[in-house]
Amino acid sequence: MNKSVFAQERLTFTPATPDPDAIPTIYAFPNEYSVGITSLGYQVIWAMLAMRPDLQVARLFTDAREPLPSAPELVGFSLSWELDYAKILNLLEFLDIPLRAARRDDRHPPIFGGGPVLTANPEPFADFFDIILLGDGENLLPNFIDAYKQVRYCDRLSQLHQLARVPGVYVPSLYQVVYTHVKGPIASISPVSKEVPAQVEKQTYRSNTLSASTVVTEKAVWENIYMVEVVRSCPEMCRFCLASYLTLPFRAASITGSLLPAIAKGLAVTNRLGLLGPSVTQHPEFEELLDYLTQPAYDNLRLSIASVRANTVTEKLAQTLGKRHTGSITIAVETGSARLREIINKKLEQAEIVQAASNAQAGGLKGMKVYGMVGIPGEEPADVEATIQMMSEIKKAVPGLRLTLGCSTFVPKAHTPFQWLGVNMEAKKRLQLLQKELGRLSIEFRPESYNWSVIQALMARGDRRLSHLLELTREYGDSLGAYRRAFKELRGQLPDLEYYVHSNWDLAQILPWHHLQGPLPLATLQKHLTIL
Repeated sequence: MNKSVFAQERLTFTPATPDPDAIPTIYAFPNEYSVGITSLGYQVIWAMLAMRPDLQVARLFTDAREPLPSAPELVGFSLSWELDYAKILNLLEFLDIPLRAARRDDRHPPIFGGGPVLTANPEPFADFFDIILLGDGENLLPNFIDAYKQVRYCDRLSQLHQLARVPGVYVPSLYQVVYTHVKGPIASISPVSKEVPAQVEKQTYRSNTLSASTVVTEKAVWENIYMVEVVRSCPEMCRFCLASYLTLPFRAASITGSLLPAIAKGLAVTNRLGLLGPSVTQHPEFEELLDYLTQPAYDNLRLSIASVRANTVTEKLAQTLGKRHTGSITIAVETGSARLREIINKKLEQAEIVQAASNAQAGGLKGMKVYGMVGIPGEEPADVEATIQMMSEIKKAVPGLRLTLGCSTFVPKAHTPFQWLGVNMEAKKRLQLLQKELGRLSIEFRPESYNWSVIQALMARGDRRLSHLLELTREYGDSLGAYRRAFKELRGQLPDLEYYVHSNWDLAQILPWHHLQGPLPLATLQKHLTIL
């Protein structure tokens, strides 16, 4: 299988020929090849590594691998989904590397990690990594590799102390976490010496040249797709949204400088194009991009666009998608309650939501998916009824348009204004109510698992005390029952599940990521809570 999947790749870059003394490196994705190679972030970082002659890079997935060095000097992981942590531990075992950083010595390579999960809150996984890269990789990764070359032949402890001085490079073992008591909140987080920075600042890439696929393959989950990042972050800043706050500021790719040339390059390889970003249609020159994609030369193009803002759905957009072999569009509205939309900073009127559906239908699309959420801070039963009424109103306005409501449960995320707020325990019942009522309206309902939301919240707000729990849970399985079993076994050694998941935390309390500086200071995030 290894040869077959890699042989079918079409690269959009040229890998370098490694130097004789190139650093043997493994870059891993803790999932199957088809999943990992569909991650634009993984693709881009792999290409950055592979284009360096001072590195000899081998890729590793759970079901495929390139020829691996017998003695790697660096091993890196990209973590995009919280539950993939278990596969990281499996791959470390496969490489015969101790799971915990504290058990490694000079014989073992430094284990580094990056990606959205680790940038948001690395603490539950901190004991498994020697180094965590916080933020955008475009500048951070080259700085890290260059710094490593300077300490390549030093002992392990010297390496870590020197690398900790690189902006955005976080070495968890060089920070001591003290708790008020075994099951209590954090009392302090401090560096082990004056040479180690007290805070590590997330690194932000500020260029208007954004990411594009470096490999196209039919073995990807999205078969033969070429992905282009149109925007990064989101100007709307909904108060629950990690994608908005963690990646600030909002950046748009230069149309003529990078975006159109990147698209032309990709469409020379495949006819399937994906436009990515939290708010693609809010690119300031999106109309120009649409005009470019409606050229007759691209009549065979299959176009996909990530979720778009409801008040940017025009007939022209719908017509373009229809002509480019896409039958539906996805909008995120979160709730049918105007009161709740104000609480979360979703600047959207009910009439704009209905108009989006009308424009989608008028433009020839056959379906529309609406993203919703239950358990939003401040939510009351009447707000859930408002979502049902909204979907009913849309259905009446656009008879014949296939409607779907996809619905998640609110999960607090680090570096957002709602990071202090817990998961609403009524959310599960509210998902069940939506299932029942939308079924009566013959509207398809696709809820995300409430149990998965609980686990996601555990990871999102967890601290280092969770590492032993994660090791146990890996043995028991990834179900909520496995986590509860592990909590029971570790009773008295760490807070319970409710503390991490459902509790509203005191604004004065030290958060697990207190020493990791995101784009906005705590005081700014706290100001957003005054609306509740």
